Amino acid sequence: MVNKRAASKGKRINPHYWVFCEGETEEAYVSFLRSQYRIPIEIVSKIVGNKITHRIIKNYKQSMPTHEKDKDFLMYDADVPETLEKLKEIKSAELIASNPSIELWFFLHYKTQTAHISTNECIKQLSNRNRNNYKKGIIDKQLEDKLYENCSKACERAEKLEPFNNPSSTMYLFIKELEKVKKIQSKRLQ
Repeated sequence: MVNKRAASKGKRINPHYWVFCEGETEEAYVSFLRSQYRIPIEIVSKIVGNKITHRIIKNYKQSMPTHEKDKDFLMYDADVPETLEKLKEIKSAELIASNPSIELWFFLHYKTQTAHISTNECIKQLSNRNRNNYKKGIIDKQLEDKLYENCSKACERAEKLEPFNNPSSTMYLFIKELEKVKKIQSKRLQ
């Protein structure tokens, strides 16, 4: 039986965003976004890795309070073609994919990247630009500042890339969704 969230009388209900992701870095980034936007985002990390399906999502959410306005997102690396094709088949969730990895999305906060790049090269570039050793799963203060300051630049850069090819990131779609909700909430407060 599905638990439904209900709005109090006369209140509007805000959508929850369910982000199913594959790793600690994606989880750390979504936590960062949740703190920045102050929007209800549920992070579901590493429940089945790349074996995720529509049925698994449905079964996971079955015991959770949900609402028809809720939206599901899949946040995965797009560097394995078989996994990418499987994720594209899940029509109930929006696919947010970075190729080769989420580190490319972080790198787009620093500069444009149009040539093929490996995850290791992205990590090396992040370490060089932050003058520290970037570690997967950790968003340090320097990176956090850059993710905050240059988000709109990263979105512009990512929009120019061919989705799912190397290099690319569709993370800007998730950011646009969060920005849209933020604007609606600020209008309500006025």
